[in-house]
Amino acid sequence: MANNIEVKDLLDAGVHFGHLTRKWNPNMAPYIYMERNGIHVINLYKTAAKIEEANEALKKIAVSGRKILFVATKKQAKDIVADKASNVNMPYITERWPGGMLTNFVTIRKAVKKMASIDRMKKDGTFDSLSKKEKLQIDRLRAKLEKNLGSISDMTRLPGALFIIDTMREHIAVKEAQKLNIPIFAMVDTNSDPREVDYVIPSNDDASKSIEKVLAYVTEAIGEGLAERKAEKEEKKTEKEEATVATETAATATEKK
Repeated sequence: MANNIEVKDLLDAGVHFGHLTRKWNPNMAPYIYMERNGIHVINLYKTAAKIEEANEALKKIAVSGRKILFVATKKQAKDIVADKASNVNMPYITERWPGGMLTNFVTIRKAVKKMASIDRMKKDGTFDSLSKKEKLQIDRLRAKLEKNLGSISDMTRLPGALFIIDTMREHIAVKEAQKLNIPIFAMVDTNSDPREVDYVIPSNDDASKSIEKVLAYVTEAIGEGLAERKAEKEEKKTEKEEATVATETAATATEKK
């Protein structure tokens, strides 16, 4: 399993800092340790336990071969999410959540295919025969699609789960996932409602250090799941090859008789 979660590491990364007490969501009470200087402090022992719980489930999803879609459009999370999700080859949305991304997935896939068809036009020479104005329009469209959907171009079916940073900000994504019964994993701060999430990780979702630390643990577990899946595939392949050799050997022996 991903490295044991160290409470000291979480503390150093500021994962325990919640919001001002007046901004709190009372449903977060079980995860709050205390109040200090008008700010809620998150109980990091509970955070560590919840990260481990989430990691176990995420690892299983990775082993099954399904994708985990990461969602974070806030400035301090975008680059970290793009980097960490790319490392484990998972799709992510860091620009704007395209409405209907999940509930109207067919339309989103069409837009992704449009990108691919523009790329084909450039390869087969069709693009070169267009007028300057048409080329400019197509290039603009391609750039816009790339910005919003480039990071999900390999996602050919609905994801097995969503990992969200800041459920209040990404409320549309939350609603769409709930509608389709797609499990939601999320970093949930003291101002958010944990009842909307299947796997709650109580944590500071505003500071980049905190986001980076939690995502490092999470993506490590996903990476382990992917490695396990690869090993299983290799094992099956070897078994199949051995069975084929055994069958051929038996057939040759029968022929000789």
